[in-house]
Amino acid sequence: MTTENSVIITGTTGMVGEGVLIQCLKSSAIDRILVINRKPCGYNHPKLKEIIHQDFFDFSPLQEELKGYNACFFCLGITSVGVDQDKYYKMTYELTLHVARTLSRLNDDMTFCYISGGGTGEKSRLKWAQVKAKTEKDLTKLPFLQVFNFRPGFIKPVKGAKYTHKFYNYIGWLFPLGRALYSKGFCTMEELANAMINTLNHHDERRILEGNDIIAMAKENNSTAP
Repeated sequence: MTTENSVIITGTTGMVGEGVLIQCLKSSAIDRILVINRKPCGYNHPKLKEIIHQDFFDFSPLQEELKGYNACFFCLGITSVGVDQDKYYKMTYELTLHVARTLSRLNDDMTFCYISGGGTGEKSRLKWAQVKAKTEKDLTKLPFLQVFNFRPGFIKPVKGAKYTHKFYNYIGWLFPLGRALYSKGFCTMEELANAMINTLNHHDERRILEGNDIIAMAKENNSTAP
């Protein structure tokens, strides 16, 4: 019997979330997709449903809409650059945990994939890295089937994507060199998305995936490729 894979994706008006959405739309392994945004993502597809919702700290009006999914690819986040620590903590730790607690309560046997970041660690001197580490740790305590914390470094974006950061137009040439010299710190958007999709072939795991782990998981099962 084939299990339907129904996925919730957040952050699809950002570079990573959009890239994950594009790959999920292509993948035969994903049957149904729900995206939740504050503004339209600009994509239409037979297996895609979009909900526009402003307050991610209050999902009470959406509870029935959020049931029946076996995965969440959480790609929502803000940069720490120019943001005060209280706001960064609220929008990174508190928001992520609030959404995760809601989804774990509404869905049994859900896989939760969190986009963290390379350099994350409790012992880091950088405040953002400590906040990300606390988020990762507390996500693993929730009653999900499994939790995967992804720590990508430099991500090569999907060609033609709408929400790619403009500076990638100037530094994209670094990717082949960086990948050759330090593969752990460089992955493609397709690899990151396929690795997330491939978590659905696992069962009852809680893992941190660094760059090389992401690349390896992306290759695990060709059946999830588009």
